[in-house]
Amino acid sequence: MIEIKNLHKQFGQTEVLKGIDLKIEEGNTVCIIGPSGSGKTTLLRCLNLLETPTKGTIQLGKFSLDFQDKIPVPKDKVIKFRQQTGMVFQGYNLFPHMTALENVMEGLVYVRKQDKELSRIKALQLLEKVGLSERANHYPFQLSGGQQQRVGIARAMAMEPEVLLFDEPTSALDPELVGEVLKVMKELAKEGMTMVVVTHEMNFAREAADKVVFIDKGVIVEEGTPQQIFEHTGHERTLQFLNKLCS
Repeated sequence: MIEIKNLHKQFGQTEVLKGIDLKIEEGNTVCIIGPSGSGKTTLLRCLNLLETPTKGTIQLGKFSLDFQDKIPVPKDKVIKFRQQTGMVFQGYNLFPHMTALENVMEGLVYVRKQDKELSRIKALQLLEKVGLSERANHYPFQLSGGQQQRVGIARAMAMEPEVLLFDEPTSALDPELVGEVLKVMKELAKEGMTMVVVTHEMNFAREAADKVVFIDKGVIVEEGTPQQIFEHTGHERTLQFLNKLCS
C-alpha cells in the first residue's frame, strides 16, 4: 500500500503540489487525470524521488520517508525507496546501443548483480509477457514506438518493484500504436500489479482503474471509482475537464 500525507512540492516560489493526501491499495490501478500543469507528473516523480518533495510523508509498504524543506534525504534511503518502484516514461529511454534483451537485462546484471544467464532467461520471459519475444535481438531503432514502450515496461518489471509508475506512457505514440501498450497495461492490472498511471487516455481509466484521481492546480479535486468520476461527478471543475475532452 502507498499512503501520501500532506505532500507539498515547490519549485522556487511556485507551489506545484499543495498538500496531497492519497491512499493506494496494494494490487490496485490508480489513474491520475487532470489538465496540463496540474501537478500530475510532479506527483508521480515524487513517488519515485526523481523530485524530492518539499514537505510531507510518503509510505510505500514498510518504507516511510518524511520530507522537510532544505533537509536532504540520506542517499541510502533514497536508493532503497526507489528499488520499490519501476518507472515507465513518456519517452522510451532505452539504451540505443543495446538490444531489447540487453535493455531488460541491464538492471538485473548491474544493479541486482544477478547471474547473467539467469538474467537472460528472466528478461526473455518478460519480453514474451509483453509480446516481444521475437524482437529480443532487435535494437531500439529497429522497433516501433509501441514496441519500444513495451520493452520499457518489461525493463521496469524486471526489477520486481512493488509498484509500477507510468507517466503518460502513450503520449509519444502514433494513435495506431497506443492500443498495444494499453493492452499490456490492462493485463498487468488484471494480474494485480499495483500501478499508478498519469494518463490522458480516458477509456483506459474507465476500463482498467480501480480508482481515478482528478488533480487541478496542485490539489486533489475529486477521487473515486471510474463510475463515480465519469458518470456521477458532482464537481463542476471535473465536469468542465471531462466535457472539454469529449467536445
